[in-house]
Amino acid sequence: MISGSKARAVALNTVLLVSISAGMAAGQRGALTASRNLDDLSAEAGVIVRGRIVSTRVEPHPQFSALWTVVVTMQVDEAIKGQIGNSYSFRQFIWDPRDRQDAAGYQKGQRLLLLLTAPNSNGLSSPVGFEQGLFHLSTDTVGSVYATNGRNNVGLLSGVASRAAAKGIRLAPRSEALVSAPRQGPLALDDLLTLIRQLASVN
Repeated sequence: MISGSKARAVALNTVLLVSISAGMAAGQRGALTASRNLDDLSAEAGVIVRGRIVSTRVEPHPQFSALWTVVVTMQVDEAIKGQIGNSYSFRQFIWDPRDRQDAAGYQKGQRLLLLLTAPNSNGLSSPVGFEQGLFHLSTDTVGSVYATNGRNNVGLLSGVASRAAAKGIRLAPRSEALVSAPRQGPLALDDLLTLIRQLASVN
């Protein structure tokens, strides 16, 4: 029979697990979320960083041993939002057991552009909008770099033109042309970064 204090502790841990699971299951298998455009992602991100993964580590949360997490450390090439140095680490909650096997898809050497939530009170962070805030960077045969998120950039630029106008943002001509005819598929990294800088400057 479980004592009253133990029962309360179990109930508290269950509530904590459910609340963290609901808020921090970003970018993992089976996770669903409402579509966000680039303005939403930029506004909700506490950290926007571009760089290369140098290490990943799957381990229980230091305070809550029943919660599994992945700790990702990046070499920072550029910090667009947030006060970070040459290296940045974040801890992301893992709710699907399969993600423990492959560190939730994070791999050493990957080049990423991440729009991350600010760490919460439990030290957990994740890409905004699940896979929408995680962009893989790739280089073509002539050296041009492109960025693609987990939804193939579907909906990423939808509504951005009107949002920018409402906020009084004067987009650069190339950015204005890009958002006036939104499309899916890889985006030139330079174009995407220019847009993010303009949007993040007022968010």
